[in-house]
Amino acid sequence: MSYQHLNAHERYCIAHMRMSKHSIGQIASTLNRARSTISRELRRNKGPVSPYWYDWAQQYADERKKIPRHEKRKSHQPLYDLVMQNIRKGLSPELLSGRLKREQRSDKMRVSPETIYQWLFADARTGGDAYLSLPRHHKRRRKQRRSERRRLFEGRVYISLRPKIVTDKRRFGDWESDTMEGGKSKGGLATHVERKSRYLVAGKLVDKRSATFMNVSSSLFKYFPSKLLQTFTVDNGSEFAQFKILEQSTKSKVYFADPYSPWQRGLNENTNGLLRRFFPKGCNFHQIGDDTIRQAVEKLNHRPRKCLNFRTPYEVLFKTKTVALGT
Repeated sequence: MSYQHLNAHERYCIAHMRMSKHSIGQIASTLNRARSTISRELRRNKGPVSPYWYDWAQQYADERKKIPRHEKRKSHQPLYDLVMQNIRKGLSPELLSGRLKREQRSDKMRVSPETIYQWLFADARTGGDAYLSLPRHHKRRRKQRRSERRRLFEGRVYISLRPKIVTDKRRFGDWESDTMEGGKSKGGLATHVERKSRYLVAGKLVDKRSATFMNVSSSLFKYFPSKLLQTFTVDNGSEFAQFKILEQSTKSKVYFADPYSPWQRGLNENTNGLLRRFFPKGCNFHQIGDDTIRQAVEKLNHRPRKCLNFRTPYEVLFKTKTVALGT
């Protein structure tokens, strides 16, 4: 059963039972609470006149609730210093939180990922630069803006009708697709990631038109064998309005993820995040050559992945032997 804070009635009982010389164990037994809960309550909320009284105990507790939990944790300087030191070394909040939970026995030296993010956002508001160590370099949590107007493409088939073999990643040839934008009116990339091997295919876009996306994508898969072109899973962006062109050129089937459900194409979202290391937000793709894009894609396709048992996407998709790391 999850823990619940003491309420006003319980504090009233504690105060009167304590005045009647009841022990902590007797109070805990009567209220069906742990002895440590009663002991901590008497220690933390004792008043200025008598050792404990329910009125000011409740007042102290209410005031303490107003303080955000991440601020309470921040007051423990050794923990805060350790977190900021490791964030600057490149550890993500999630990895750091899990590592502290594994290594530290004391709760005072443990912290949640959300609390770490709040510390970094607060540091950024005061001019700090620790947020630059985050993969996305966000100074604040972005608001999620949702539009009620959705584009409806004729003939669209939703992901719920996608074959189960695609979901289970039991074959090659199933892709997740999206665009990665540069700065405003500065072009972007068409990105496609094969679900089983994590193999990436990408091409430069000069604009956001659907016809441009489909033509570039069709040319990217021009020489792929048919067995590696089974399905494409896309979102509901306007660049996929002419998805029939992709279906006809690749002889495959396009499925649309549910609105506001990026996790249904999580592999592509994650791969675009890796590409951002080469092409930060706001970059001008009109000034980036095709060779530069090709080199970035090759680096990712020859990058070992833990989920592939430390093989590379290229080795998995084309079933080549693992190459030893250079020394």
